[in-house]
Amino acid sequence: MPGMSVPAEEGQARGPLWSRRLRDPAAVLETARHVAEDLADGLAGPRARAAARGIRRLLAADGVGLADLSGALVTAGTLPRDVDAAAMVEEVLHTESRCRRAEVVAVPLVVHDELAGALVVAGSTRMTALHEVAALLVEALERSRLEESAEQAAEAELRALRAEISPHFVYNALTVIASLVRSEPDRSRELMLDFADYIRYSLASHGEYTTVADEFHAIETYLALQRAVLGDRLRVQIRVAPEVLAVAIPFLVLQPIVENAVRHGIESQAGGGTVQVLGEAEGADCVLSVEDDGAGMAPEKAAALLAGDGASTSMGLANVDRRLRNVYGPWFGLVVETAEGEGTRVIVRVPRFQPGVVP
Repeated sequence: MPGMSVPAEEGQARGPLWSRRLRDPAAVLETARHVAEDLADGLAGPRARAAARGIRRLLAADGVGLADLSGALVTAGTLPRDVDAAAMVEEVLHTESRCRRAEVVAVPLVVHDELAGALVVAGSTRMTALHEVAALLVEALERSRLEESAEQAAEAELRALRAEISPHFVYNALTVIASLVRSEPDRSRELMLDFADYIRYSLASHGEYTTVADEFHAIETYLALQRAVLGDRLRVQIRVAPEVLAVAIPFLVLQPIVENAVRHGIESQAGGGTVQVLGEAEGADCVLSVEDDGAGMAPEKAAALLAGDGASTSMGLANVDRRLRNVYGPWFGLVVETAEGEGTRVIVRVPRFQPGVVP
């Protein structure tokens, strides 16, 4: 009836669907999770507008705006025309303090003690709820920065690993190739092509992932060069099951392990030794192993190498171990079986199929 008052509960029931849904704690948590995911690329990322819509639902606000340090606003809903929201954002970015104009509030978003942007909210919103949502945004931005830093660190480690080519190996390989130029020109040419192939693969600047087939090809090339250098002192056995050849793995996972087996396991032995490289399927996993019958080491030293505390000549093992754990989780690092005088076996176990791991 005209002029009839409506009870508060009934008025709320006639409100927008999202305001009714968010009275359910599960819906609130779901929306908050989506907001955090939408901010994975920052306040100016491609999903910032979706994040603004989620924040508006959380606060039941008339309008919401998000701004990074550039001051550019990404909005959802309606901000009053008689209030200059852009000027409010500029004031917040300049003073790093809250700004209010009528029913519009702008608050700073500070991540790791550094101003990251501002949140603008229009409508009668409780300040307690506003501060809780702002804290949610700060936490999401902090997580995004940490993930970005982890990715940058992993990329830096991979670049370092790609550049870690032993000058001693390069010198010996080129010396052997040069010595064969006149006596065995065909053999010299073959080894030179192997050397170029090895360098090209090790320093490849594209791709974070490769296949087991490509990694085994690089290993065969490296071992062919080392056999030319070490002669009969180095014996090689390589076996890989066809069903794992197409498995995608992080770039340069096996090659550093094989290089360590030759350099630290075999070269130091007067009589040389054998390096075995195996690849096989075990259920849903791909298991790769590199084993030598060389000098071996104390288990404590192996643990130190994996922790990055060992000699710089073996830093590749710690690098590979960290990258495996970053990609697959803490259960998929390297396993090293060794003892002094008993040789060394390094095992890599990875899922045969992993979302996001594509060569």
